[in-house]
Amino acid sequence: MSQFIDGRREESRSGRTDTVRDPSNGQVVAEITLAGAEDVDRAVHAARTAFPAWSRAAPAERSAVLTTFARLLEERAEEIAQLESRQAGKPIRLAREFDVPGTVDNVAFFAGAARHLEGQATAEYSPDHTSSIRREAVGVVGSISPWNYPLQMAAWKVLPAIAAGNTIVLKPSELTPLTSLLFAEIATQAGVPAGVVNVLTGTGVDCGSPLMRHGDVDMVSFTGSTAVGRTVLEAAATNAKRVHLELGGKAPFVVFDDADLSAAIHGAVAGSLINAGQDCTAATRAIVHRSRYAEFVEGVADLYAHVVLGPTADPATDLGPLISTTHRARVAGMVDRAREHARVVTGGRIPGGPLAAGSYYEPTLIADAAPTSEVVRDEIFGPVLCVLPFDTDDEAIALANDTPYGLAASAWTRDVYRALRATREIRAGCVWVNDHVPIVSEMPHGGMKQSGFGKDMSRYSFEEYTVVKHVMYDLTGEAAKGWHRTVFADPGTLKS
Repeated sequence: MSQFIDGRREESRSGRTDTVRDPSNGQVVAEITLAGAEDVDRAVHAARTAFPAWSRAAPAERSAVLTTFARLLEERAEEIAQLESRQAGKPIRLAREFDVPGTVDNVAFFAGAARHLEGQATAEYSPDHTSSIRREAVGVVGSISPWNYPLQMAAWKVLPAIAAGNTIVLKPSELTPLTSLLFAEIATQAGVPAGVVNVLTGTGVDCGSPLMRHGDVDMVSFTGSTAVGRTVLEAAATNAKRVHLELGGKAPFVVFDDADLSAAIHGAVAGSLINAGQDCTAATRAIVHRSRYAEFVEGVADLYAHVVLGPTADPATDLGPLISTTHRARVAGMVDRAREHARVVTGGRIPGGPLAAGSYYEPTLIADAAPTSEVVRDEIFGPVLCVLPFDTDDEAIALANDTPYGLAASAWTRDVYRALRATREIRAGCVWVNDHVPIVSEMPHGGMKQSGFGKDMSRYSFEEYTVVKHVMYDLTGEAAKGWHRTVFADPGTLKS
């Protein structure tokens, strides 16, 4: 059953079906039904019905449920990792050591954070009144998560929402819905009440759009491409919903002339190939000082040659396939067009042999591309790294910021002043120094510019999923207040 509504698995009412396939070999993982507008109505109704009780639950109660949830997820970690690997084409080592542990840690973090929804202490800011600030749940949240990190993105959407007292309807990608459904099922087993977490598997047109536009959805949260993010904003504008967007990226990887080049080379390879480059924060533009440029290019090309492509079930595999042959064709097309004006140093090919049945693509390094070229400007979302030279620190910062995106970046230097300048002047939601990609549950994730707005993870995410309410109490007990003179001349004549 392919929908999770009101605490149980159900089939959709649409009658439409689809197939989830393993991108590494094209084999069928599951047959699913696709949700439509009627299913959206049912899920939103369940979330709306569950909202009053869940939003009024004591923070300690929500925390206890999430603590149990984290334990149940950890107990089923291997099962979840195997399912995530198969539906998303992830090497099992990535699923086991990154996706699943990160998700369990996220749940554990929000179990604690649920008890710290802070408002402002009562205080007198007016002589005749006392005020306090409440932080309350927004209501029903409609969320859309992407296919690149199905489990983790489900967690990033669901956890801050329900920890703050909201209820949620999540639409994962129809390409990779299976771990999101399992995530919701385990949450319910942990004690999350029916209707608090609902998951719909459907397309953007038939399920996502009705969810974003639904009159009983109070907030929309979307992770995906910037182009689709614009349509989400338009949909939310129809009835002024709150919006949270985490969109595309084109992360600069700035290597100054004093950098530890070995560390930078290893960081560039890991940062560009994480999840086959299907990561909005992946290193995609290496901006390298001209004095280190040739050595950097040679070092990355050499390390790329040692990356192992193979079956995703093999723990020795480093790089898995892209999500589909359609997406691979898009990535390959961008690389092929780059050959006309840039140098493809290594890669840029579709492997044959045993990997031919999957959507694999070789790690690809492109040098000498113009800053205005497609591969430098546009998000490729594949295992492709472009390298550009610079001569001065000012030029490096300018190149790093020469993008409509602003999700993540990194600076590689031994000079503390250079590092401080880079973290101050590079316009991105996260700037790493001498590393690229690591995230922790306690720290926020989110971008600026066309990479969206709002934060996932950390206590800062509660700012997206709560409403600040001011409560003011009269201290005088008087019927006629002094300010009433602004309305009528002699408020003292009022009779009690």
